[in-house]
Amino acid sequence: MNLPAGKYFVGDLCYVMHDEWTEVCDLLFGVTFNPSKDSLDGGVYKLKDGRQFALYPTKYGDGEYRSNIGTTHGVDAGVIGCILVDDIRDKTYDNIEDLGAVIEFKQPFETGEHKGVISFGHVRINTDYDGEDE
Repeated sequence: MNLPAGKYFVGDLCYVMHDEWTEVCDLLFGVTFNPSKDSLDGGVYKLKDGRQFALYPTKYGDGEYRSNIGTTHGVDAGVIGCILVDDIRDKTYDNIEDLGAVIEFKQPFETGEHKGVISFGHVRINTDYDGEDE
């Protein structure tokens, strides 16, 4: 799944998408989400207003995960994603980098998840504590 080049917030999107979180959850799970039956595969999604974001579940839910480029990503919603910094509507953050990482991608990039490793272009975040570091 591709996203365009740009400066992205990478982290738990619940921190930066407060006003849109209900719409995000509806996109991810539908309006009839049943936690005992439904699961999140992740991918690239589009809000009604056209903004795109990628979002993937962590292997072990909430916690703190490190990337291969040395960034740390706190998680409270069991997911890690990315959204263009310019697409974040809530501008009340003193330092958005305290919530995750701001990473510039110089060209379009692939996103995905495989065996607990969430990838955004060259950035890999291993959320599988039992797996090998990527």
